[in-house]
Amino acid sequence: MSKLYFKYGAMGSSKSAQALITKFNYEERGMKVWLIKPATDTRDGETTLSSRIGLTATASVISAEDDIYALFTSKHSEVDVIISDEAQFFTPLQIEQMRAIVDDFDIPVLNFGLRTDFRTQAFPGSLRLLELADSITEIKTICSCGRKATVNARVIDGRVVTEGPQVYLGGNDSYVAMCHSCWKKQIEKN
Repeated sequence: MSKLYFKYGAMGSSKSAQALITKFNYEERGMKVWLIKPATDTRDGETTLSSRIGLTATASVISAEDDIYALFTSKHSEVDVIISDEAQFFTPLQIEQMRAIVDDFDIPVLNFGLRTDFRTQAFPGSLRLLELADSITEIKTICSCGRKATVNARVIDGRVVTEGPQVYLGGNDSYVAMCHSCWKKQIEKN
């Protein structure tokens, strides 16, 4: 029986790399993969999904208005698995559509993404995944102090900030994975 998966981690935990490795593993076994990403994620180009370690693949781009269930049934029903990256940017309705694909077609849907933003508040898509996923796995990374990182600290001009829009695209230049203790200390310091 297939499942809806949510594999989350802080920035720098190699979520995209794991999504791409998972894609490779399915394809190595002769299986068809539908790799998707939200249109919000434009860091590496519109249709490119890439990891910090250099893995890349072409992904289908899903806008907030797209119906993933309808796209699956009309164009991708022959796939063996759906893999998404940056799942936090999907709408709650799109997460429900992925849930329906798992239930109606017995196709596994693996979602990789962030759980919370730079203010430690859940993304709407991530919250819906936490509510609906059959399997929830944390992909761990560490803070510079050596503790487990759980916060995606947004850094602007060398300072940790707690105000601004929830969606602000950036990589290592804009975000640092921190433990909650170090994040609080940086906020107090600033």
